[in-house]
Amino acid sequence: MYFMDRRDAGQSLARMLEKYRTEDPVVLGFVRGGVPVAAEVAAALRAPLDALVVRKVGVPFHPELAMGAVAGETLWLNEALIAQLGISRAAVERVVADEQREAARREALYRQGRPPLPIEGRTVIVVDDGLATGATAVAGLRALRHRGPRRLVFAAPVCSFEGAEQVGREADEVVCARKPSEFGAVSMAYGSFPQVSDQTVRELLQLTPAESR
Repeated sequence: MYFMDRRDAGQSLARMLEKYRTEDPVVLGFVRGGVPVAAEVAAALRAPLDALVVRKVGVPFHPELAMGAVAGETLWLNEALIAQLGISRAAVERVVADEQREAARREALYRQGRPPLPIEGRTVIVVDDGLATGATAVAGLRALRHRGPRRLVFAAPVCSFEGAEQVGREADEVVCARKPSEFGAVSMAYGSFPQVSDQTVRELLQLTPAESR
């Protein structure tokens, strides 16, 4: 265990990201677990906070195993894994369609009519509560890159070496507070790691000053 909870992890991460305070950054948290961590970073850097909705595209017969991810109009697929497991294109497309619908539903739920924060020309710090395979992070970063940020920084309290390497090909910088040599599950880095509710995400986003939206 490295952190008491997501709040403790966010405060530790914020200290590592202090150098970006002068760049007037925007902080985005992966929904749902990344938002409480991102909220601590945003508060410390006095930056606006927004949510990044990314949905894992799970293997049909093993949903916890990611074969890709969707974020907005961006789709990322691990074609090597799909081929290795012999998953049909029709099966892939069914899962992708389901996750795209769920992503759209969550966007509407969390934003409540608010548009996404503008990020063109800005330093964007993308935060999650942990990085395992990197599939969802890759999709999220690619979606954001299309919106023209000046700099994309990915930050997480704990990262696998594999995930950090993969995400490093998409982000301008990867910041990990901990990178254990033997990576199990993200939850193992925390003393308390409960599910984050939709209501919690909405409440944290509402704390962002109105003038920054």
